[in-house]
Amino acid sequence: MSTLPPTLPLVDEALVRRLVAAQFPEWAGLPVERFPSGGTVNAMFRLGGELAVRLPLTEGGAGDVPREREWLPRLAPLLPRAVPEVVGAGEPGEGYPWAWSVGRWLPGRNPEADAVAQPRALAEDLAEFVRAMRAVDLPGAPAAHRGGPLSVLDAETRKALAVLGRDPEDGVDADALTEIWAAALHLPAWDGPPVWLHADLMPGNLLVDGAGRLTAVIDFGCLGAGDPACDLFPAWNLLPPEARPVFREALGVDEAAWLRGRARTLSQAVIALPYYRRGRNEAMAANARHVIREVLAER
Repeated sequence: MSTLPPTLPLVDEALVRRLVAAQFPEWAGLPVERFPSGGTVNAMFRLGGELAVRLPLTEGGAGDVPREREWLPRLAPLLPRAVPEVVGAGEPGEGYPWAWSVGRWLPGRNPEADAVAQPRALAEDLAEFVRAMRAVDLPGAPAAHRGGPLSVLDAETRKALAVLGRDPEDGVDADALTEIWAAALHLPAWDGPPVWLHADLMPGNLLVDGAGRLTAVIDFGCLGAGDPACDLFPAWNLLPPEARPVFREALGVDEAAWLRGRARTLSQAVIALPYYRRGRNEAMAANARHVIREVLAER
């Protein structure tokens, strides 16, 4: 039986002020400002100049909070870029039903596909981060979201492809995408030990500085162990074609893993597009369209 209230409170600045005042009175006087984001699982608010408040928007996203609290303090010293640092563990209150967090504010901006300032340098930065994740040797890793075999994504991917094929709005060549996806299902599966993954390296989860270099990676809600191809997403959702070989070479990715990574990125995009388009979340829909174009261009 669900324990959720019949009506969730509006997640806005007023709710954040009430939660902070009740649970962290030392920060009660700080200004609160909602941070615009293309994310759909969490709402982000800036608290003063040095802090950020992150509140899950869905019951499914609420599980990310304890996962990050447990693992980020252990991962942070092992990674070459900044990651979120939780400094306040918020609990349900003021009608809000889930755990939430206060973290250090991380400066930077999200990179944009088709507008990468230093693509080769960013490819090297991303590869350095992925290598460091793969080298983590912490025991007890959870299974990464999307970290299993491609076959577990098949039903949902084909359902989304069928929707796109019936709807001419985006002009998606669903038949060509279906052929690419079907071929990927015959690729050799990962047969090594599971490796640590971020498992959601979307542009919205990356921060870059003014020169376009990677400064931080955020939102570790999907983290865990699985197929290393899961962390190849930036090759198609962010990096331009000329930078992909840099990323691939720096990671030493063989052909089967590279194509599994492309298929995983494609699956995420074709599932996201029919869900987020038509005004639901244009940032997510636009990136899904970008991935589809890039994958089709490689045929």
